[in-house]
Amino acid sequence: MKNSVEVKKLSFNYGKLEILKNLDLNIQDGEFMVLLGPSGCGKTTLLNCIAGLLDLNEGQIWIENDNVTWKEPKDRHIGMVFQSYALYPSMTVEKNLSFGLRMMNVNKGIIQEKIKKASELLQIGDLLHRKPSQLSGGQRQRVAIGRALVRDAKVFLFDEPLSNLDAKLRAELRYEIKKLHRDLGNTMIYVTHDQIEAMTLADRIAVMKNGVIQQLDSPKQIYNKPANLFVADFIGSPGMNFFNGKYNKEENSFSFNNSNISLENYEFENQPEDTSSIVLGIRPEDILLNKSANSTEFKIELIEPMGADTLIWLSFENVPFSVRLEGSSNYKLGDLIHLEFNIKRASLFDKKSEKRI
Repeated sequence: MKNSVEVKKLSFNYGKLEILKNLDLNIQDGEFMVLLGPSGCGKTTLLNCIAGLLDLNEGQIWIENDNVTWKEPKDRHIGMVFQSYALYPSMTVEKNLSFGLRMMNVNKGIIQEKIKKASELLQIGDLLHRKPSQLSGGQRQRVAIGRALVRDAKVFLFDEPLSNLDAKLRAELRYEIKKLHRDLGNTMIYVTHDQIEAMTLADRIAVMKNGVIQQLDSPKQIYNKPANLFVADFIGSPGMNFFNGKYNKEENSFSFNNSNISLENYEFENQPEDTSSIVLGIRPEDILLNKSANSTEFKIELIEPMGADTLIWLSFENVPFSVRLEGSSNYKLGDLIHLEFNIKRASLFDKKSEKRI
């Protein structure tokens, strides 16, 4: 499959502050790529570089086999959707949708055809004669997406478009954007710090930290096999549980304070260089209720009902950890339960390098 967007050895600085560091990223034609990371990691800066809103210090950007590194945004065949909607308050929805096309002197008949198609896709046909002040947040964001759609862009760029909306509207628009990508088949690059958006929308996720891509893979692979401690900790709600210990090579086990956990079912990717400093990570849903000989008894210290799930908190050798149970669970504070780690689903990391082993 051909690449739609190629970022080659890109570096960007604000004065002496290095934001992006020799970054490479290839995005395939028709792919939904999500740039995910905490605030300040460089994801929006990267998107703005692709859009042409910022000048690079080093590197190149190619869109559809065209070197656009020094081209103006209007010449890059992109459509951009901003967090703040960026609609003209004095114009109707129809005028907002058509503004860019009118500035390019596009034929009126073609403009009407494009507006009709975009409004049908986004279900905003009955809003065309309203002004932005008469719309809800979700409707405004649909109009902002529609304005990008009418440009017939090769690549759509989304800069945290749902962050101003409430939870219900975010869920609705996630569905709309996913459906839009399915119907259009265009390349989409989407910036967010919300991992739920990333996991539900992306074909692939680029997890970023300090201007560097930590892992680039499918949502499933990133969740199940995080490349390092940062990715493991950042992805998942609630986060992964971590235990510091050492690797016993002779017994193939993880030693944690006074406990030994067999690693017989763990698939090593690399052998640890320093066996004395290992981190075991395991997600709350991979700690199982079990009363077998290998299980351990724990006392429930905190309960968080979450509807479909119930999260319980316990401690293991004075280290707190969480377990995800079914929402119908009827456990109470102080109850004793037997648990066992599903080591096949666990992750081991070298504490010094923080890389998966």
